[in-house]
Amino acid sequence: MVSDEPLIEDDDATVLEARLETGGGRLDKALADIFPTLSRARLQALLAEGVVSRDGAPVSGGSAKALPGLYAIAMPPVVSATPLPEAIRLTVLFEDADLIVIDKAPGMAAHPAPGCETGTLVNALLAHCGASLSGIGGVARPGIVHRLDKDTSGVMVAAKSDRAHAGLSALFAAHDIERTYIALTRGAPDPAKGRIETLIGRSSSDRKKMAVLKSGGRNAITDYVVQAVFGRPAKAGAAPMAGRVACTLQTGRTHQIRVHLASKGAPILGDPVYGSGSPAAPVRASIAEAGLKRQALHAAVLGFVHPVTGEALRFETAPPDDMTNLERLLVEL
Repeated sequence: MVSDEPLIEDDDATVLEARLETGGGRLDKALADIFPTLSRARLQALLAEGVVSRDGAPVSGGSAKALPGLYAIAMPPVVSATPLPEAIRLTVLFEDADLIVIDKAPGMAAHPAPGCETGTLVNALLAHCGASLSGIGGVARPGIVHRLDKDTSGVMVAAKSDRAHAGLSALFAAHDIERTYIALTRGAPDPAKGRIETLIGRSSSDRKKMAVLKSGGRNAITDYVVQAVFGRPAKAGAAPMAGRVACTLQTGRTHQIRVHLASKGAPILGDPVYGSGSPAAPVRASIAEAGLKRQALHAAVLGFVHPVTGEALRFETAPPDDMTNLERLLVEL
């Protein structure tokens, strides 16, 4: 295999070229040999994106057999490491010179991350707040002191000054924040009111997931109250089809409520990660009719002492239409 790897500057992209003289073996491994600046994982992603060609014809699938020829890769444009302002509409509940409180819509990530570089709350805040947000809390996550999962809606606060950022961070670290979430669940936790206290850490079987652990991890505490049940079966003692549960966080671990409710046998409806098992058919039909395409979780209450003025602040919002419509349909079961 001989590499000639010139760079071709296109109007829209940089194209890498290299010639593979002899075939055989896996394509991704062969490409890694002639494109030494690219890892096999990166090449597999580029193959999946359809930007690799051989003698002008597109190729895909890293496990395919490598054939001789001139390979070209149209490299996607480099994404800036610094988030850029984007004019995205925000529902602002409170704002002053030091902080801003918003009602985050579902589908909006808190900050840029691989695969989600634009359309985030940070991009929106940079446009809304302007230069006042620059550098607060770091370049990649300016103003962010806590976050909601991308598909969780609800109240969220961000800092606009260094003193607010330091003060809010201290409040969250001390768990001196009132945070209550509303969840619609498959079945309902039993008993109807209680405290879930466990260790939470990365799952040993799937590092992308969090899990309740017997050892290791971090202490996690959630207080919950079942506010309503839906589709109660005729048999006494049997679980209802669904429930509405208010969860108050005493700690703030990654995916805490989602993991804790799943551990009680009442995962959040629509949760693609922790919602193991299928809801009853009437509940599935209600989810489809309501148009819910995410976990049914809403950060309903956020209360804290303003870190600069000392004013007691408390914000409460209703769940958005997808959860509201789903609950209305569940009531009819």
